[in-house]
Amino acid sequence: MQDNLIFASKGISAYLYHAEEMGYRDEKLNKALIDILYSTLTNVNFDAERFINLAVEIGRVNIEAMRLLKKAHIEKYGEPEPTEVFTGIKKGKAIIVTGHSIKILEEVLKQSEGEGIDVYTHSELLPAHGYPGIKKYKNLAGNVGKAWYDQKKLFSEIPAVIVGSSNCVLIPKDEYKGRMFTCGVTGLPGVNHIAGYDFAPVIEMAKKMPELEEKEGKFLTTGFSFSAIEGVKDKIKYLVKEGKIRRFFVVGGCDAPLRKNKYYRKFVQLLPEDTIILTLACGKYRFNDLEFGDIEGIPRLIDIGQCNDTIVGIEIITLLAELLEVNDINELPVSFILMWMEQKAVAILWSLLALGIKGIYIGPIIPAWINKEILDILVERYQIRLIGEAEEDIGGILEGGNEMSRA
Repeated sequence: MQDNLIFASKGISAYLYHAEEMGYRDEKLNKALIDILYSTLTNVNFDAERFINLAVEIGRVNIEAMRLLKKAHIEKYGEPEPTEVFTGIKKGKAIIVTGHSIKILEEVLKQSEGEGIDVYTHSELLPAHGYPGIKKYKNLAGNVGKAWYDQKKLFSEIPAVIVGSSNCVLIPKDEYKGRMFTCGVTGLPGVNHIAGYDFAPVIEMAKKMPELEEKEGKFLTTGFSFSAIEGVKDKIKYLVKEGKIRRFFVVGGCDAPLRKNKYYRKFVQLLPEDTIILTLACGKYRFNDLEFGDIEGIPRLIDIGQCNDTIVGIEIITLLAELLEVNDINELPVSFILMWMEQKAVAILWSLLALGIKGIYIGPIIPAWINKEILDILVERYQIRLIGEAEEDIGGILEGGNEMSRA
């Protein structure tokens, strides 16, 4: 449980770091994080039950950290709006920005504007295209690649300059090490580091690189903010009450390059056409290239953003509870199917548990800090479930009910 708190603290620190990049800071959150981290010293606390309570508390702290980062993003870049993002390549010189920092992406866009250089996002920066303050830049060309772990292959194949903006960067291959830069908290051996936000060296190198060859691509839709869902709340209420939307599935999380995670693509493909999929974080790349259609104008796949945008998902679930006049969130026709990889996912799990959400499915990777005793507690108190076969899991969920139709 000490490991759990340390991992969750690392995840929350990432959100607070990105908020502070834009000048947003909350001393109460910083103090809470310090107190919880200090409790992990073995000569301070040996009380296992207290660690469970602290884990729930760190979930609450994470909710407020995500709220702070959402506030920073919206006040600086505007409320995200549903946006189609090109996934091919245009002919021309290019910079790829990978990671989570929208602040760094904006600086690259601003400083390279008018220089004849296209800027592409990668992985967790796909949702940045939904912000009015980001998509206003004419040199924002699209998004390349998928989840964070494809970067070694992707960056070797595309002769662009790369900027790593957060913790998802990998040790580079020789093929692109010389044209990669890190900035902010990120650093890699043998890679140039940008101190502050002066990207002149990146731009100068991009000008010297060969032009990219044109490549066809499809469009991915992202940028579903709380306001976008709130704007159609009456229609959603009607469709649920009429039985035309049977259930909402929150499917996403932090992906890992394992064959087992093919489960998620199969899972969403097997979902009935009267269900809605809410997705976020890099886990969405397992299936966001599929066509799901809509239910009377409501998209069946709704991408609400990065992992920190879980707060938007929480707000949407709260809105559903109000619309459907449900007091207990667990009575909603909503199921959570989450994949696992890194520290921010740990903080998010405890945020969901702090809200009293039960019956969450996790896997196929079990967080390393979960031993049998901890798993028993999670199952007993929160009805945590380990994913199995997609068909069986879907059948079990749908048979469980919570449908809100007139019938």
